[in-house]
Formats: sequence, C-alpha cells, structure tokens
Amino acid sequence: MNLDELLNPKQKEAATYLDSHLRIIAGAGSGKTRVLTYRIAYLIEEIGIEPRHILAITFTNKAANEMKERVIRLLGDYASGALLCTIHSLCVRILRQNIRALNYPNNFIIMDEEDQKSLLKKIFKERQIDPKTISLKSCINYISTCKIGGVTPSRAFEFAGDFIGEQKKAIAYQDYEQYKEEHFMLDFDDLLLKTVELFEKYPEILERWQRQFQFIHVDEFQDVSEVDYKLIKYLSGQSTLCVVGDPDQTIYSFRGSDINFIMNFEKDFPHTKTVILDQNYRSTKTILDISNNLIRKNKNRMEKDLFTELEEGPKVMHYSGVDEEAEANFVCDTIENIIHTVEGVNYHDFAILYRANYLSRAFEQKLIQRQIDYKIFGGLKFFNRKEVKDALSYIRLMVNQDDLSFERIVNVPARGVGAKTLEKIQNKAIEYGITNYEALCLYADEIGISGKAKKQLSQFVTCIENAKHSSLALPDLFEKLLIDLGYFDMLRNDQDENRIQNLMELKNSITNYMNTHPDSANFESYLQDIALYTSQDDIFDDEYVSLMSIHMAKGLEFNYVFVVGLSEDIFPSFRSVSEGGDDGMEEERRLAYVAFTRAKKRLYLTDSQGFNFITNSPKMSSRFIDEIGSDHVEHAGNPSQFKSREYLHLTPSVDEMIGDNEITDWKQGDLVEHDTFGKGVIVKVNGKTLDIAFSVPYGIKTLMAHHKALHRLSN
Repeated sequence: MNLDELLNPKQKEAATYLDSHLRIIAGAGSGKTRVLTYRIAYLIEEIGIEPRHILAITFTNKAANEMKERVIRLLGDYASGALLCTIHSLCVRILRQNIRALNYPNNFIIMDEEDQKSLLKKIFKERQIDPKTISLKSCINYISTCKIGGVTPSRAFEFAGDFIGEQKKAIAYQDYEQYKEEHFMLDFDDLLLKTVELFEKYPEILERWQRQFQFIHVDEFQDVSEVDYKLIKYLSGQSTLCVVGDPDQTIYSFRGSDINFIMNFEKDFPHTKTVILDQNYRSTKTILDISNNLIRKNKNRMEKDLFTELEEGPKVMHYSGVDEEAEANFVCDTIENIIHTVEGVNYHDFAILYRANYLSRAFEQKLIQRQIDYKIFGGLKFFNRKEVKDALSYIRLMVNQDDLSFERIVNVPARGVGAKTLEKIQNKAIEYGITNYEALCLYADEIGISGKAKKQLSQFVTCIENAKHSSLALPDLFEKLLIDLGYFDMLRNDQDENRIQNLMELKNSITNYMNTHPDSANFESYLQDIALYTSQDDIFDDEYVSLMSIHMAKGLEFNYVFVVGLSEDIFPSFRSVSEGGDDGMEEERRLAYVAFTRAKKRLYLTDSQGFNFITNSPKMSSRFIDEIGSDHVEHAGNPSQFKSREYLHLTPSVDEMIGDNEITDWKQGDLVEHDTFGKGVIVKVNGKTLDIAFSVPYGIKTLMAHHKALHRLSN
C-alpha cells in the first residue's frame, strides 16, 4: 500500500501512529471509516500483527460489515481473522466462552424487545397489573434504568416507598429478573452488565481477553455510555487503544451517551495523541461554512473547523412558508425542478430530514399528491401510525358507524370489552341486519352486557352521539372527542409524548383542510381526502425521496438535503432545552450540525408560519437560522412575524427558564416534590442530574438537580 497516495497527511498520521493511545477527532465526511480500514490493513501488512490480535468495535452491524468487507478487499481472506463487530456481539462472544463461571450455561437465550414484552405481559397478568396504568414500554425502560444504574429489585422496593405504582413496577422487575435467571435468558442490558461482572469477579478471565488483543479500535466513540466505557477500559488494559469520533456529533444522550468520555479521554489514558481529521470530502465549502458557524456557538467541544477542496457551491437556501402546505410545496417544487433541469439526477438523491417523526405528515401528503415516490425510514407513514389510525377510526365511526372502525376502537382505551362481549354485539347486529355500533346503541340491554363494560360502553356511545350533534369547529371537535373518550389520558399514562404530538399534528392537518376548503369542510369530505393519502402506491424501482429523522440520518449523505420544520421550540426542541438546560441546547445544536453536514451539493432549510399545537404558541423561525450567519444564505418566502433574534431577546434565557433551587447536597433516598410530577424519591445522583422515582403515571425521571421546579421534603 502506498498510503501517501491513498490518504491525506492527517489521515496517514492517524492510520500509522502506534506509539501510544490515539484519539482521532473525525469531522463529518472526513473519511474516518477509510482511515480505520487502512489502519487495520497497515497493522497486518506493514507491521505484521496477526489479524486475530486486532479488535474493532462499532455500534451498528452495518458499519462492522462495511469495514470487514473493505479490509478483506485490501488484503484478502487472511484479514478476516481480525474481529470487527458491535459491542453487543463482542459481549456475546465473551459470555459464550466464559459465562459458566457465573453459573449460566453457554447456550443462554438472548431476549429481544418482543421477548421482553411477552414476558412482562405474562407477569402483568399474573400480578394483576393493568397495562393501561403501567405500559409495557415504560416498564421496560424502568427495568433498564434500574439495571444500568445498579439498582437491584430489592433496592427498587425500598425506593418505591408508599407509591403503589412504583411498588408494582418493582414487583414486575423482581419477577422479570427471576424468570430470566430461572430460564437462563439475557436481555441486551445483561449482555453488557454480565460481561462487566465477569471481568470484575474473575481477573484471570479478564487477563485472558486482554492478552487476546494488542490493538483495539472503537468507532463512534462519542456515542459510548458509562457501561460501554467501562468495558472498553477493562479490555484495553494491555492494548494500544484507538478511539474515533466527533464530539460535535454527540446526539444520543437520551440513550446514555456521554460527550465527556471523548472530551476527557486523556485523563484515563495518559500520553494520548490526538489527530484531528478536518478535511471534508462530502460537502461544498458553502455548506461547511454555515455548519462551522453554527457549531462554534457550542462551548463543550474541541476546536476544529472543517474545510474542503471542493467547489464553493451555491448558497444555502432558507425558505419560510406562510403555512405548512406552502413549506411542503416549496420542497416538492424544488425537487421537481432539479429533476427536470439537472442531468443524471433521480429521487434517490434527495432527503427530507426532520427533528421529530410527526413532522413528516405535510410532506407525505404533498409528495403523494405530486406522485413523487418516497420512503419513510425509521417509522411508519404518518397516517399508518396506530394513534392516527385510532383517531381517524373514531371520526369515521362518528360519520359512518362502520364495523371496521368500531372493532378497532371499541376497547381503546380499555372498556372491559373482551372477545365474548364483542361477539355478543356482532351477533345482535347480524340478527337485526345493522352495524355493530347501531346494535350497541339500540339493543344494549338485550345483548346482556354487565358490570364495568356496560357503564363504559354507555359513556362511549354518549361521547360519539354528542360529537355527532356538536357545533364546534372540526379541529376543536376532534380534540374534545379524544379528551372525552379518555384517549389522551391513556397516552399520558403510557408516557408516550410522541403519540400525543402525532395527534396534535393530525389536528393541524384538519385545520389546514378547513382553511383550504372553507365552503365544504366536514369530516366526511376530510375522510375522503385522507383516503388518497393512506393508499399505498406500488414503487417499482429504488428511485424514491428519503424521509427520516435526523437521528436516523447520522452517517448518511445525500446530494440534496432539506432540513424542514426549523421553527423555534420545534427545532431546537422546547422539551429538550427546558429539561436539559445549556447541555440540552448544545445537543440540539449538534443535531442541526449533523443534519446540515449530510448534504453534498445543496442544502435547503425550511420552516412555516402558523400555530404550533405542541407548545400552543405562534411559530417563528429557529434561532439556528440566525446562527449560521448571512454570508452564504439566501432567504425566500415569507419571513416570520418576529425575527428569531428579536424573539430570543424578548424570551427568557435558558438559565431564567430553569431557575435555581440552590440545593447542592442531594443524596440517594432524599424525598422531593416536583411542581408537575408531585412527590418522589431520589434513586440515583448523577452529578448535575437526579434519577427520581415518582408515582404513576410518571415513573422514574432524570431531572436537573438545581431546577426551580424541584423541592426537598424532610425525611
């Protein structure tokens, strides 16, 4: 290999430096996978390291397979002896060989999320825990939080105190762990935790694995969690460690990622050399300049400015629409214009990126209307999402009383309607040749429904009938119906904020329909209109526009990128900033930086005016539009009523919003009271944040220790 021809000087330095531990700060599009591949090839071909003594840890199977294929292409099958894998598959390999020391068989069963849900359903049934009060999802998250935080089931009982909901979750946690142990099953958390336990209890096993590897590489190091980091530290005791990542792309703190592991790497690994890869091979100079302008606003980062030898490129376009339809029209118009005027371009060259999945709705509708093929990544199409289909079924039942809608939602939320009760209703409907809903309305006494179900179904019918005769505007009627039926309460109990946001976006869709059909807007015509958007057109090739969240887009690149929904409180997210303070804002900015640097040729930033139903406030352009500067940006459309600079000047700062309770000596077991969540107990102190167990429906929350909403109670 002639690395002088294959790599730039900094890439070559990173690929060939072996004198100590190495931290590679790899900017977006700087060729980090290429560097890692050639580093592994260099160790084998030039230095003579046996492939089996080389380990590379990635965080996705796709990345591991891609790196493996590249190394084999360079050196042939001999190089396949190097272990290139995810951290979970590495743990499985270690445990398969050594877990007998922990009294587990080496053929233990690995549980996926569906296995976890099935087990919890069984436990909930045996313990008579209502899954509508404590959802399976929130219980899985609770168990994971406890395990990663070192809280055993017995300690969870202590922390639960007199809180009935917390007691039930602690019982479920205890039964869950007992069942797994009796049946020799491990979930994904266990794979990491059992490996750590093995290394801590049996130094001879740890030493054997340390001797196995002379050179260890960790990709995406900015995404490691505390338990990941502990494992890597154990394994690298006798090895040269090379970590690769970019603090500016740390966007997974909600999964436990901690930017400080890469920022403070040299504290645990002295004499570390740092190489910064700052030449970008992906984007135009214009895109890099505005991205650099944005990320410089963050304080907790390593100073670097990406540069490129590619062309200047056209200006970044910022478009502000008068409403969401105008924003979606601009995106579709731009795509079609490029398709028709630029040779060799197809739909696969385009990506539409958004902060949250609910923002896809307006763009999906317009793409279907324009007959532009698209594909949603990382989520269902908007009108196929469960809560949206449920809500539309309620509307359709109100309009048509059809059986499909009735059967879908008669027991959502739970009303005590089981298979036998539903069968009775269906038989009565068949007997009289009417719909199920009509049978329930007219012959409830003859059907023989009793107890809780009778009362709940009576309320159900009353809600539907009241809505049918209401004079409220369609959006308000929609929201009132779901409130009266208890649907919103069900989602809040499930702690499912995304589903609530999706319903607010559906309300926005109804509002837009009213505005565009002022003379004929009713639910019947709206449902007919929606039918066009729920039909699935066959796609005969791979030429489609990609729609995905920014988290899903990390690591990808597209010639033309639209970052949509850039409104204040949407992106940056009000919730992330209000809960995370300055750290939350910095992560939102990193998220925008990741989004912008997905673009190779053109970058479009869009937002719209109107009303934000999530925060109940008027929309205005995101502060990020100002922070990218003005030299390389062209503005179009209708500017917001308020400039974001003016808005930021008029609104309170992050510090003013979160306040300060002036308590600095929190400890585990302290009793607290929160302005929203009520009374709770501190489960874990994490420096600036606290894990606090609240009663149902809130459960364990991670909150800022100094937030003004948090108060100490006397023990």
